Amino acid sequence: MRRSAADTKAVILAAARERFAGDGYERATIRAIAADAGIDPAMVMRYFGSKDKLFASAAEFDLRLPDLSRVPRERLGETVVRHFLERWRADEGLQVLLRTGVTNAAAAERMRDIFSTQLAPMIATFAGEQAAARAVLVASQVLGMALCRNVLRFPAAADMPDDEVVRWLAPTINRYLTAD
Repeated sequence: MRRSAADTKAVILAAARERFAGDGYERATIRAIAADAGIDPAMVMRYFGSKDKLFASAAEFDLRLPDLSRVPRERLGETVVRHFLERWRADEGLQVLLRTGVTNAAAAERMRDIFSTQLAPMIATFAGEQAAARAVLVASQVLGMALCRNVLRFPAAADMPDDEVVRWLAPTINRYLTAD
C-alpha cells in the first residue's frame, strides 16, 4: 500500500518520537527509526536530512498554555500546575525533550526555545519585565517534577495523586507568578 508524502512523514515522526523517548537522542538511530516506521532509512533522510533535523521536527511541541487573564491571582499556581500535569500525560513530546535535553545540546536548546517563546510571553501579560525570570522559576518547578515523576519515576513522585502535586507546587508557582 502506497502512502502519501504527508502520511509517510507522519509515520516517520511517530516512530522517531517513540524511539527518542525510549532510547534517548544518542542511542536512537536513523536505521532503527526507519525500521520502526517500516521504511528504508534513505526515506528518513530524504524527508528530514539528518538526525538533528528529524529530532527537531519530532520535538515540535505546543504547550497549549491556558489564558490566565481571567484566573484569580490566588489560583494562578494551581491552574498552571494542573495544566502541566495534563500536558505531560497527554503528549510524550515533552518527556522526549526532557530526557534528551539533559545530554544533547540541540535538544536542550529546543526545550529552552519552547519555554522562552511560549511560557515567558504568557507570564508577561501580567508580570511585565520580570516575565523571563518568573518563567525560568516556573519551568524549574514543572520540569523538576516532570523529571522526578515521569522520567526518573521516583515512587513518591510517580505515585503522588495530581491533587497532592497541586497542593505542594501551586503555592510556590503562585509566588513565582505574583510576588513583588
